[in-house]
Amino acid sequence: MLMTVDDDPAVSRAVARDLRRRYGQAYRVLRADCGDDAIAALREVKLRGGTVAAVLADYRMPQMDGVQLLEQAMDLFPTARRVLLTAYADTSAAIRAINDVDLDHYLLKPWNPPEEKLYPVLDALLESWHAAPPRPADEVVVIGDRWSARSFAVRDFLARNEVPYRWLRVDEAEAGRLLEAAGLGWTDDLGRLEGPIRLPVVLTPPRPGTSAAEGGRPAVLVDPDDTTLAEHVGLSTRPARDFYDVAIVGGGPAGLGAAVYAASEGLRTVMIEERATGGQAGQSSRIENYLGFPDGLSGAQLADRARRQVAKFGAETLSARSVTRLEVSGSARVLHFTDGTSVAAHTVLLATGVAYRTLQGPGVEQYTGRGIYYGAALSEANACADEDVFVVGAANSAGQSAVNLARSARSVTMLVRGPSIDASMSSYLIEQIAQRPNIRVLTCTEVVQARGGEHLSSIVLRDRAGGDEREVAAQHVFVFIGAEPRTSWLDGVVERDAKGFIVAGPDLHREGDRPPGWVLDRAPYHLETSVPGVFVAGDARAESVKRVASAVGEGAMAVMLVHRYLAQS
Repeated sequence: MLMTVDDDPAVSRAVARDLRRRYGQAYRVLRADCGDDAIAALREVKLRGGTVAAVLADYRMPQMDGVQLLEQAMDLFPTARRVLLTAYADTSAAIRAINDVDLDHYLLKPWNPPEEKLYPVLDALLESWHAAPPRPADEVVVIGDRWSARSFAVRDFLARNEVPYRWLRVDEAEAGRLLEAAGLGWTDDLGRLEGPIRLPVVLTPPRPGTSAAEGGRPAVLVDPDDTTLAEHVGLSTRPARDFYDVAIVGGGPAGLGAAVYAASEGLRTVMIEERATGGQAGQSSRIENYLGFPDGLSGAQLADRARRQVAKFGAETLSARSVTRLEVSGSARVLHFTDGTSVAAHTVLLATGVAYRTLQGPGVEQYTGRGIYYGAALSEANACADEDVFVVGAANSAGQSAVNLARSARSVTMLVRGPSIDASMSSYLIEQIAQRPNIRVLTCTEVVQARGGEHLSSIVLRDRAGGDEREVAAQHVFVFIGAEPRTSWLDGVVERDAKGFIVAGPDLHREGDRPPGWVLDRAPYHLETSVPGVFVAGDARAESVKRVASAVGEGAMAVMLVHRYLAQS
């Protein structure tokens, strides 16, 4: 269904007319004259098991404006695309709404002709909605402990891979009934779970191609590893071929950019990702300085669009596969996985990105996943409503997370080791932080200890200037403290610098000499490593620019060099 809301009857009828003319055969168009009526209609749709693909709401309405309406609509239909209808004078409010309700688009009234100003926008939004439709009948169910690190890891894996799931705490009556039905426990007369149980438990729909009616049965996975989980929720984990033109290790912006360009140019391409496509950028709550998106977009949105482009051009994506070794076998470059299998290619692109550095101190490791989280932790952000939250770090990723969390948290405290955030953060984020009254920045401050029982309850802060320490209550700490390359598996094969970043191109030359073991007459290409035919792009490269745009650009450049290498091999 499509919902349109406007308190001006003439405008409301015009919007509904234009929508029915274009989309009437595929969608039912609902129309409301005020926010309260719209919410009542959306609740009725929810109760009847219907789905809403998009909500178009006028900004200026009495009692409940369009932003407030879209915010409430998000609770009922979180995947529905949100569009604000505005006059030219209200564009600043629309831009603010992009951050407040994750607005997908705003349209200036009037939009005549709709063929140019309305339909192209909605076509794109509905296409993206269809690419990841809700699955109410065949959803994944995760049953676990609220403060279990492994339960968090499973939920985070599903969230980052955009797999819809329903979360049930193990002490809920419905969780007990499901576990008893699965033969994993039993319940008392009140529906409470009794008996020992290993958590988390994941219930997945029947495998693709079967249904319960056809004999397919939902799978019951007890504390599954990521590869098993990926296979049961429909993600690809095994290569379709034995040999490729290019194998890309890493599915962040560099890897995604390379996969799009390589596959679109006819190269047999496979992209291998250990956790989820998008990398660190995919965890960003809002990216506002990426070319072509003046209103900004979330890292998840960027990753989703890139994923669809990769699939469109025919590149394979392998999920939850960890590469342990690179082998040079004649003209082939072989990547070995943890399970003993491998995949070979003419060329390899290392786009492994970086991982967040870990906090050091007593108790920190114990409460990781139980109150301390690295990155944005998409599955935990909703749990921070009306809570006091801490963000550790001073770079853009920390600033983006702080602004995002501040929309629902009671307070957000940024803990910064240095004297200010000015040197490490973009000015637009500094301005947004200054405008948020519930964000405060504590400089010259570091976390030295974590304390609690079943979960994190407090952290100890040290003043780096004076050395004083104090304990503060804390249940949610999000950490963004720099990055380390994930390249240890390349030790002894590919040359790296002292910090583990991969050295490439001109940086490999030592006073005009070629790298040790280099067997070709030519010098290494710009992004080529010390192993011919093995390239690097993005944050894993030594001296790279740590920005999304530069990573995508290097991924595209690497494909050009792959073509050159293949032509001369």
